[in-house]
Amino acid sequence: MLSHKPRKRFGQNFLVDDRVVHAIVSAISPRSDEHLVEIGPGQGVLTRRLLHECGSLDVVELDRDLVGYLRTEFANEERLRIHSGDAMKFDYSSLATEGPLRVIGNLPYNISTPLLFYLFEQSFCIKDMHFMLQKEVVDRLCANPGDRDYGRLSVMASYYCSMESLLDVYPESFHPQPQVTSSVVRLVPHQEKPVAIAHEVLNRVVVAAFSQRRKTLRNALGTLFSADEIESAGIAPGERAERLSLADFARLAELLLQKEV
Repeated sequence: MLSHKPRKRFGQNFLVDDRVVHAIVSAISPRSDEHLVEIGPGQGVLTRRLLHECGSLDVVELDRDLVGYLRTEFANEERLRIHSGDAMKFDYSSLATEGPLRVIGNLPYNISTPLLFYLFEQSFCIKDMHFMLQKEVVDRLCANPGDRDYGRLSVMASYYCSMESLLDVYPESFHPQPQVTSSVVRLVPHQEKPVAIAHEVLNRVVVAAFSQRRKTLRNALGTLFSADEIESAGIAPGERAERLSLADFARLAELLLQKEV
């Protein structure tokens, strides 16, 4: 194993618990004919296990020292391709030449949410995603209307994917130990979006609604709609954003489109 000092600027917390690695691979259940992509392979702990199960594996690593280590460690592994680069700029569709990808990763907490949205935009070429994230983020992803953790991330993620929290992972499973509990989540992109509205318009409404989440929609969306307009979409102006479903937000987004024509 490489003697590598974890770098805070890369948000590096390496998974070192073999039981958790086994649980993650079991949850993914890769097949010998499947193409997997791992984001942030680090020292290759999960990489090794995945290679035993899948047909081929691409990994994307930002840390050049780790890239060098991985290329040496897996020099004789023809089914592994190592890409040195930023996961936030990588073109995942370039790998999907023979079918949709299965994407896996222990994502750095400091970029997890923007990276998720970046991947959502490329979800047309992705079969499913399994990520280790801060538990707080997974709770927000999987929250339903009315839940304490329900917010913009919950709504916009549900536009792109169905989600399921699989298991919690505690700090002692990492080196160095993070200050928070992690969770593994499964995200499966919808083959057809659950609502027929462009994500840009939906996002405008959702961002405005949750920008002042304790305010009623009448106040939070005051720059976009009158109270009568909100009511015309079948939504009570006195309601709060945390009570609205994706379908409710989609009706408001459609109303905004009609207003701006």
